Formats: sequence, structure tokens, C-alpha cells
Amino acid sequence: MKTFDDVAAYLQQQTEVFGRTTWVTLTALPEPHELHSPLAGNTMDTPWTEAENLDAMHKAIENCMKCPLGTTRIRLVFGTGNPNAEIMVIGEAPGADEDEQGLPFVGRAGQLLTKILESIDLNRADVYVANIIKCRPPNNRKPTPFEIESCEPYLWKQIDLVRPRFILALGLTAANTLLKNKSSMKDLRGIIHNYHGIQTIVTYHPAALLRNPSWKKETWEDVKFLRTLINTSNT
Repeated sequence: MKTFDDVAAYLQQQTEVFGRTTWVTLTALPEPHELHSPLAGNTMDTPWTEAENLDAMHKAIENCMKCPLGTTRIRLVFGTGNPNAEIMVIGEAPGADEDEQGLPFVGRAGQLLTKILESIDLNRADVYVANIIKCRPPNNRKPTPFEIESCEPYLWKQIDLVRPRFILALGLTAANTLLKNKSSMKDLRGIIHNYHGIQTIVTYHPAALLRNPSWKKETWEDVKFLRTLINTSNT
């Protein structure tokens, strides 16, 4: 199995995005098995559950009023990117810029996300980007449990349609929601999580990096980890 040292030369030129690099140990990959949908057994009979592609699903939920955020949003922020992406990037919730444009990660945090992906030779157009919830919480507050519970089935369906091989979870809200735990970032980073058969890596949200630049080094370690997994799976 490859280690980070095997891709060091490949990634070296990108270190200016994050500063000095630090290597982390790659743990063994979980046994691959068929994706099990969290929607299995869902008895909801609504058009979005029957959507055969992301565009159809987007149209079906764009006027969603399942929680109070439907009354305060400007636009529902569905997701964007390659509908057949191997990598799905999942954040917490839209911010003000995203609410205005109807697209995820378009503000300062989104610009940093683009640089982070480029640092491991990934283009934004090659991945699929979405959030745990689709509407901006007022004043960018943390989503409530009810808001997450109301919106999470949409994310399940998106994952089913994209069928990624890897998930990059950005921030604790995304990680704890996906993995159904309350672990700290310290405990979640640096290991491979299994989300219904999908290899999942956890790192800091780009917005957190803007507030705490010292965390960029840890994020650099995490995305190198992801790059190594991708390289290993392709050999």
C-alpha cells in the first residue's frame, strides 16, 4: 500500500497553499462492499424520491418548506459539480453568498476550497459539492437538529444519485451528521471512516480555516490522505 511519501514529489509544488507540510500515517482501507442506501425502506411517496437524476431532484425540491428555513432563504442551495463524481465534498450549510447565488461554496470559504482541491490536483468541476442542509440559517448560525433531520434525506438521495467512491466531510456538523456520532475533530481526523461503503475523510471546514489559519497544516495532511487513497485505489 502506498504512503504519503509515494506522492510527496507530486504534491510538493502545492505546499504554498498550506505552508509547511506534515505527513500522517495511512491506515488500512476497509473492505469494499456495495453501497447501501440510507433511503432503503423509505416509504415517502414524493416526486423527489423518485428522481432519476440530480436535475430532476433539484426541480422537485427547489420550493421546499419542510422546515422554517424555507421562509427565510433567498434560494435553495442544492449542489453543483460532476453528477458522476468519484469524490463528493459535503459541508454544513449555505452562507450569504451561497444564498444569493443558489450555489454552494462560492464565497471566501468556497475560494479556499477550490485552492485546497487544486492542491491535490482536483478540479472543482470534477467533484460534486453539497451541504448537509440546503438553506441558509439566519445569521449563519449552526443548523438545528430539526433542520438537519428535515433536510438530511435530500443528501442521502444526492449521494445515491452521484454514487461517489470517496466523501470529504468539511467540519464537525457534516462529519457528525454523516457518521452519526459526536466525536471531536481531533478524533475524526487522520482515519478512514466507512459511510455505507464509501471511504470518508474528515477535515476542517474552509470557513474555520479563515478564522484559524493555523489549522491549514492539519487540513493539508487530511487532503493528502485523500489524494493517497485515490491514488491507491487506481493502482
